[in-house]
Amino acid sequence: MLNRTIGSVVRVLRRHLEVAMQLTKKTLAQRADHIYDALVVGGGAAGLSAGIYLQRYLLSTLIIDKGKARSFWMQELHNYLGLPPETPGRAVLKQGKDHYLSLEGDYLNAYVEEVIDEGDTLLVKVRIGRQNPTYEVFRTRYLIAASGIIDHLPQLADMKNVFDYAGYNLHVCLICDGYEMRDQRVGVFGSSENSLQVAFPLGWFTPHITVFTNGAFEVGPELRDRFTEAGYTINDQPIHQFLGENHQMSGVELADGSTVELDAGLISMGSKYHADYLQGIELEYQGSNLVTDSMNRTSHPRIFAVGDLKVGMNQVVIAAADGANAATQIWRDIRLAEGTRRMPLSA
Repeated sequence: MLNRTIGSVVRVLRRHLEVAMQLTKKTLAQRADHIYDALVVGGGAAGLSAGIYLQRYLLSTLIIDKGKARSFWMQELHNYLGLPPETPGRAVLKQGKDHYLSLEGDYLNAYVEEVIDEGDTLLVKVRIGRQNPTYEVFRTRYLIAASGIIDHLPQLADMKNVFDYAGYNLHVCLICDGYEMRDQRVGVFGSSENSLQVAFPLGWFTPHITVFTNGAFEVGPELRDRFTEAGYTINDQPIHQFLGENHQMSGVELADGSTVELDAGLISMGSKYHADYLQGIELEYQGSNLVTDSMNRTSHPRIFAVGDLKVGMNQVVIAAADGANAATQIWRDIRLAEGTRRMPLSA
């Protein structure tokens, strides 16, 4: 018991003698032998929330972020209590990162390539930089997977045309933006028959719906009949481009030169899950989502999943709560294992 207590105190002293920072290639050597209490993969709402809670629990934390979280592309964050509805996602992320760094947490812009279970620790292999990259290894007692997803977009010849409107009135989230589409002429852009099913819950907000296949797949007779019965229009033509100005989409131009006027769009084409780094560890999944308990612990006792990676509803407010849950459970685990209170920062 005495040895465990002394070891805990030594770790605390070493932790607070080090100055937390935004890590760069030049400063990485200062963390070469450090074992973090928790390493967070992803600097979106879930990851930043986890980092803030972890630091406030006096734990040693590193957030590794590849940049441009899904919420970065949100032009207006409508459903977050306490924030004006016109708040952009990037503003929330900037404030969250600044808050985390003010609590002396470490932060690194990099890409996590692999996680290896070493027993008492997890080894995290990281690539830093796109051109002439360098490779580093970090060790941590716990890992929080907060790397999220990114939405697939319609693949047109001119992708800049898509980016001009995506995240504005060309939406990717019905729950987030259904209210903004109420009683509007809305185009639903899917990648498969199943993806077009989102038109039916969208019908709660507006009856004026056109579903587009972009000429990429067939809509079978059963689903076609359901669309017709609901009063929705089906368009099977390839799309040439979106129309509009000042980031406000006003319709589509089809390959045959004809146009369809719209007030808004809803993209339903699936997502890319950023969790390839966990492939070497046996975890429980439901589809592409990680299965977790009520505190966001996965089937591995020292790996947590938060935000869009886990089974559940994809909302920023829920992602932030996930981060708080995971950080709190990690603190509980460490507190019970070490059996002593952390030394005050002023000691």
